[in-house]
Amino acid sequence: MPYYIGDVIKDEKQLIARTPEQFAKSGIDVRLNSRVDAIDTTARCVLLASGERISYDQLVMGTGSEATMPSLPGIELPGVFKLKSLVDATRIKTHVRENRCRKAVIVGAGFIAMEMSESLRICGLDTSVVYRGDRPVRRWDPVFSDMIRKELDHHGVSFIAHTTPLAVEQNGGGSALRLVTNDGALEADLVLFALGVRPQTHLAAEIGLALGQTGAIAVDSCQQTSQEGIYAVGDCCEVFNRVSGRWTYTPLGDVANKQGRVAGANLTGGSRSFPGIVGAQAFKVFGLDVAATGLNEDEASKAGFDPVSGTIEGTPTAKSLSRGEQLKIKMIADRKTGKLLGAQAAGVKGAVNRINTLSVCLWQGMTIDDVGYLDLAYAPPYGGAWDPIHICAQNVRRKM
Repeated sequence: MPYYIGDVIKDEKQLIARTPEQFAKSGIDVRLNSRVDAIDTTARCVLLASGERISYDQLVMGTGSEATMPSLPGIELPGVFKLKSLVDATRIKTHVRENRCRKAVIVGAGFIAMEMSESLRICGLDTSVVYRGDRPVRRWDPVFSDMIRKELDHHGVSFIAHTTPLAVEQNGGGSALRLVTNDGALEADLVLFALGVRPQTHLAAEIGLALGQTGAIAVDSCQQTSQEGIYAVGDCCEVFNRVSGRWTYTPLGDVANKQGRVAGANLTGGSRSFPGIVGAQAFKVFGLDVAATGLNEDEASKAGFDPVSGTIEGTPTAKSLSRGEQLKIKMIADRKTGKLLGAQAAGVKGAVNRINTLSVCLWQGMTIDDVGYLDLAYAPPYGGAWDPIHICAQNVRRKM
C-alpha cells in the first residue's frame, strides 16, 4: 500500500487479489460490510449485525489484526491516519492530493513507517519520523539501523528520536495540524500513526477459544483452534517458529496465505499441516534493501541458546566490479551446537537474496560450518568466489 500512495502502483485495483464477483464464480458468497456480532457454537451459527443468522458445519476465524492507535487528544481530527487497509491507503492518497499537503509526520519507526517515509517524500512532502526510542527498526542491530538512518537523512527525511506524542491539534498557521510532543510541536498537513498491529480476538475470546501467550489465537499445525471444527488463520492467530521452537505472533501476508491454504485443505477433508516459519522479513527504504531472518541475540537468549555473532562489510559483487556499493551481513549462531540461529543484512542490492539463502539454511537446521562452505553460484557481477555469506559464517565460526 505504501507503493500505491507513492504512485509507484497507479491503479488500486492491482492491490485487490479477487473481487466478490470473482469469488462468486467459484461458488463462494462474499459478504462485504457485514459485521459479525456473535457466534453461537452450540447452534453452529454466526449472527450478523443485520440480524441474519448463517449456519455452519465448520468455521474459520480470519479476523485479522487492527492497527495500534494511542489514546491521544485529537486522534480523530481530519488528516490523522493509520495504514492497515486499502481503504486507509485510498484515504491517505486522496487527502494528499486534494489538500495539496506539504508536510507529513510519521509516528513510529517500523516497516510501515520506513516505507511510508519514502512514499511521502516521493509525493513531495517534507517528512519527519517521530520515535520514542533511539533508532529505527530496533529489531535490527545498531549497525543496520545506522545505515537506515543515513539513508533517511540522505533523502531529506528527518528522524526525531526520544520523542513521545502527546496530542494532535488543529493549527491556525500554514499547516492544518500540530503534533504536540514532549519536546515541542511539529506542524503537519498529515499525521500517520505507524505503531504496529495487534490481533483481533474479541470474537474468539467470547466463544472460549484459547489464546496463546502472544495474545493471538492458539492453533495447532493444522490451523485447528482449541475447539474442534473451528480453525484460525492469518493475523489473528499464532504461528510456530522453527528456530526458537516457540509459537509466535508474526502478522505477515505470506504467512496468512499459507495458513489459509492449509486450513482450506483440512476443513474440506484433506490432511495438511503448516510447518511453520523461520521469520524471514524484508523492506526497502529509498535505495537501501533491508532484510532479516531467524532470531536476533535477545530472542536467541530467551529461547535458551547461547548466541555468538559476527558482522562483516562486503560488496554485492566481486571486488573487481565493485563501485563502492555497501553490503553488510550479520549472522548469529549457538555457541554450543554451532547451529545457525539468525541473520541480518542491508545494502544497495544483494541483501534480500542473501537472507533468502540463509532462510533456507535455517529451515534445514544447518550449522555455521555448513553455511561457511555452501555451494553458491559464482560470477563476478553477483559476488566473489568467497561470497559475503561464506565470509560472515567463517567470521562467526572463529568466535566460537
